[in-house]
Amino acid sequence: MDMKLRGRRVAITGASAGIGAATAHAFAAEGAHLLLCARDATRLQALADAVHAQHGAAVEVAPTDLRDADQLQAFARRLSDIDILVNNAGDIPGGTLLQVDDVRWRQAWELKLMGYIQLCRLAYETLRGRGGVIVNNIGAAGEAANFGYIAGATANAALMSFTRSLGSMSLFDNVRVVGVNPGAVGTERSRQLKRAESIRRWGDDARVQELFDELPLGRPAHPEEVADLIVFLASPRAAYISGSIHTIDGGGGKRPPQPAGTVSS
Repeated sequence: MDMKLRGRRVAITGASAGIGAATAHAFAAEGAHLLLCARDATRLQALADAVHAQHGAAVEVAPTDLRDADQLQAFARRLSDIDILVNNAGDIPGGTLLQVDDVRWRQAWELKLMGYIQLCRLAYETLRGRGGVIVNNIGAAGEAANFGYIAGATANAALMSFTRSLGSMSLFDNVRVVGVNPGAVGTERSRQLKRAESIRRWGDDARVQELFDELPLGRPAHPEEVADLIVFLASPRAAYISGSIHTIDGGGGKRPPQPAGTVSS
């Protein structure tokens, strides 16, 4: 299916790895031009080179720490001709209320919660003039109470409300705003959170695989599966979708026990 994205300019934050990198490849495969943002300049350039080599796409890089107000403003000035903004940057730590101290909590929210909001605000005029799209990659922890990921769950819940509120009226400004809520994804960040969960539950991180085995299909989502959803929602194929959150978590439940002697795929 042609997503009708050829020639569209797409900015992706948190692009150097995981879902961000997979999203860059997915948009490039559709013929989009990319502006990639992340803190690690070396990894970002390596991704840009790989995307260009594989897809022939035009790729620009913008090494940026979005927590830094001056750097954020400098990045925002490069958004003057974009059609699509994908907010994806974030590194909120796992932990309970008493485990995540004030400094880490504020730093994490400055990047993800305030970073998403500020970039939406700074890009909105451009997108309004071009008929653009904002996709906020949020996270399924915002949909349910999560004592062990309280800072992330709370920020994600706020971003879900922000996305719904902005997207509920943005079509009148010729802008669509949608959210994506991945559950566990096969990225290093997901593995870090599972290690922290293993420590909370069992006192060490030796049982991480058991946590992945509990997932509905016995595995996390592939980053490419999330990226494909982001690309569809950003495309003209989804022209009537705004102000909604789209969850991709394999159903959200736990994998049922496997009968003895069976082999699952």
